[in-house]
Amino acid sequence: MLEPQIFKSNDIRGVAWGPGAEWDAAGAHALGRAFARAFGLSGKRYAIGRDMRRLGPELCRAFAAGAAAEGASALGVGLVSTDQLWFVSGATGLPGVQFTASHNPGEYNGVKFCLPGAAPITPELMAAVKDGALECDADGCRWQAGASADDRGEADPPFAEEWDSLPDYAAKLHSLVDLDGLRRLKVVVDAGNGMAGLTTPAVLETLPIDVVGLYTDLDGTFPNHPANPLDPANLVDAQEAVRRHRADLGLVFDGDADRCFIVDEAGEVVNPALVTALIAERALAREPGASVVVNTITSRAVREVVEANGGRVVVSPVGHTHIKAAMAAHNAVFGGEHSAHYYFREFWYADTGMLAALNVVSLLGRGAGPMSQLVARLPHYPQSGEINSRVADAACVKAQIAQAFDGDVSWDDGVLVSGEGWWLSVRESNTEPLLRLNVEADDTATMEALRDKALSIIREGE
Repeated sequence: MLEPQIFKSNDIRGVAWGPGAEWDAAGAHALGRAFARAFGLSGKRYAIGRDMRRLGPELCRAFAAGAAAEGASALGVGLVSTDQLWFVSGATGLPGVQFTASHNPGEYNGVKFCLPGAAPITPELMAAVKDGALECDADGCRWQAGASADDRGEADPPFAEEWDSLPDYAAKLHSLVDLDGLRRLKVVVDAGNGMAGLTTPAVLETLPIDVVGLYTDLDGTFPNHPANPLDPANLVDAQEAVRRHRADLGLVFDGDADRCFIVDEAGEVVNPALVTALIAERALAREPGASVVVNTITSRAVREVVEANGGRVVVSPVGHTHIKAAMAAHNAVFGGEHSAHYYFREFWYADTGMLAALNVVSLLGRGAGPMSQLVARLPHYPQSGEINSRVADAACVKAQIAQAFDGDVSWDDGVLVSGEGWWLSVRESNTEPLLRLNVEADDTATMEALRDKALSIIREGE
C-alpha cells in the first residue's frame, strides 16, 4: 500500500503504524524497486540506514528486497542518524537511503534519499521514484514480509555488506572543528528518545564535557515529548535541566538528529539565526569573501553579520534539497535555516546538527564567557516564531496575504512580503499539511501587529 500523499517535495513521510496507515512493507518494496530503476542501480550498490522508529527494520527489509529484484545491492549501516547516513554516502560515494520521519509523530515513518556524495535528490528523480512506486504498487508487484506480527521489526535484515560507521562518523566531525584547549563544560543533551541518544556518546565522550543526558534511550514512540524542537513546548525539559544543573549549554536534537537547538546557561533558547551567524563568522574568518546560504525566512541579522565579515549571502527556498543544491552551486562555506538545520561544505554540503553543536562547543569552550554573552553582541530582531495553521485553500489564503500588505511581494517560496524594517512569510510545509507563518520586524509592536493581521486572514481560511 502506498498513498500518493506520502510523497513530499523533498522526501517521503506518512503514517505507517496503526489506524489510518498510508503505507506499509508492500509499499516499501515498491519504493525499493522504483528507487533502483530511477537511480540506475542494476549491478550497483547503495547505502541504507534507519532511525529508531517502529517498523523500521521491516520497511528496510522490504525496500532492500525490492531494490535487489532490480539488481541493486545494499550496504546496510543499521541504526544511524540522518547526518550519519550523509557521512556514509559522502565517504563511500554511494547513493543513500535513510528510513526516518524526522520530527513527525511516532506513527509516521518515511524515507530520505541522496545521490552519491550526499548530494540532494533532484525533483525529476523524486518524481520518477513516486511514479514508479505507485505504478508498481498498483500492478501488485508486492512483497510479503513473511514474519509474524510478534517478531516483525525486531532486527535489521541481513545485507551482503554491513558497516558500523559510528566511530568513523565521530572522527570525521572531530576533524572539522578545533577542539584543542577546551575548558571543561557541563552540557545538557536532550535526545528526545531519538538518534542523538546513539551518536552523542561517540562524539562527545572524548571531550572535556560532563553530559547530562535527557531521554537518550532510543524509542520511536517518543514517550517523553515529541522529537520536534521547533515547538517551544518540547524545549522546556532541556531549559529546566540547564538551570537545575547549572549547565553551560543545552543541546536539543530532533528525532533523526540532523537538527540541533541551542539553550544558553540561563535556560533561554538561542534563535537558530544567531547560531547561523556565529558559525558563519567562524567560517568567514577562515575564508573571507565566501558565500553563506540561508533560506527565505532567515532573520536579517544573518545577512548583516555575514556582510560585516566580508561574506556574501545566497538566499534559497526552504528545505534541505534546495539548500544543499545552493551550497554546491555557490561553493558556499556554510548554510543555516530557521529550523536549526546547519550545512557545511566540508561535510559534503549536507546538514548535520552534531557538527553545529561541536562548533558551538568549540566557541564556548575556547572562551571565558557564557553562551548568552556570545550572542548578545549580535543584531536581534523581534520574530513571531513559526505559527502553523490548517486551511482549506492554501493558494487562496496566500493570495489574500499578498493583497493585504503594502510591500514588495515575492512568490519564490510561498508568499514573502517585505516592507521597510519588516517582512512576513506564508508558505506551505514541505513535510506536513500545514500553512506556516513567520514575521520579523524592527520592533515588537510592529511585529505583533503584522502577525495578528496575517493570522486573522489565515484563520478565516481554516
